[in-house]
Amino acid sequence: MTQIKALVITGFGTNCETEMAHACRLAGAVSEIAHLSDILKGKIRINDYHFLNLPGGFLDGDDLGSAQVESVRLKHARIETTGRTLFEEIVTFFQRGMLILGVCNGFQALVKSGLLPGSPFGKRRVSLIFNDSAKFEDRWVRVAADPSSPCIFTKGIDHIYLPVRHGEGKFICDTESTLDEIRNGRLASLKYADGSSEPTMTYPSNPNGSADAIAGICDQTGRIFGLMPHPEAFTHPANHPGWTRLKELPSKGEGMVIFDNAVQFLRGIV
Repeated sequence: MTQIKALVITGFGTNCETEMAHACRLAGAVSEIAHLSDILKGKIRINDYHFLNLPGGFLDGDDLGSAQVESVRLKHARIETTGRTLFEEIVTFFQRGMLILGVCNGFQALVKSGLLPGSPFGKRRVSLIFNDSAKFEDRWVRVAADPSSPCIFTKGIDHIYLPVRHGEGKFICDTESTLDEIRNGRLASLKYADGSSEPTMTYPSNPNGSADAIAGICDQTGRIFGLMPHPEAFTHPANHPGWTRLKELPSKGEGMVIFDNAVQFLRGIV
């Protein structure tokens, strides 16, 4: 069996790369953290891996807007050894059938560079803007999954409980037709939910006011997935804020299902 290799990109303000790499390892992948500058110098090749991870943090200090500078870097920075842009390298990685996950700041980078919702790649049609509360939201939320979504990462999920920590997490679309495309394609794989696990627009269950309560979306193939909640922050029962009071704890954190699904999928194709 081929060993699944996961790459977690760090640098320029990310701060969740260690947790994300740990989650990949717990799921059974060999996980490596690489600074983006080493990728641009050609020391690390994205296409030597199977699972690309863009973690959370505050890329470039969120100057000009969350992940705005990173989106320009992704689309225009060139790899010294090949002359190809980083964006071209990522698209080639995707066309090989591999998986891409972006969490929080990584999600913001995916949408602002036009990798999500895709079709075509490179055109920004959705974005993430300031929360309706006009403040940084640091809380745990319940998110419900769409069982009809093509998303590889959310297969078998009904609902999960995860933390959010962001100031710019409100999901918006450029036009109503884009939102209809997301609805009709079932690309909104995760939505903020109330205590009954029903999608909600009510604060604080919906922490930012996202359109259609969207917490995460995938592309049409289900192999590119971005979400604002942090699955890598709930990989062990003790990560749960109430773990000392709960009578029954799961064997592992609920966020692990995202990474388990990814590695299981890749084992079936590589």
